[in-house]
Amino acid sequence: MSQDLDPFTTLVDIIAKLRAPDGCPWDRQQTHSSLRENLLEECYEVLGALDEGNMDKLCAELGDLLMQIVLHAQIAVEAGEFELGDVIRGINAKLIRRHPHIFGSLKVRDAE
Repeated sequence: MSQDLDPFTTLVDIIAKLRAPDGCPWDRQQTHSSLRENLLEECYEVLGALDEGNMDKLCAELGDLLMQIVLHAQIAVEAGEFELGDVIRGINAKLIRRHPHIFGSLKVRDAE
């Protein structure tokens, strides 16, 4: 595992280690399909924390949701489908494209 102390890089390294041949048997056998219920459950738990207004719980549940995203990306890497960087590049491009008033020359007065 990387000695980089960056928290995100550490998470990516942990997930890769869990999926490695000498990693966790449960994590190694997971697929995009087998994780569907887990992903949905984590989304509902984030929403529950929001509804409760419990920011400590929201922080923890967002971590669980982020773990699901990184795990799906690791599975995709192993299958040669895409990499985590592709996911990040895609959302970066979408955010820039959808906000021409911030990243381009379009001017707006308000949220409407």
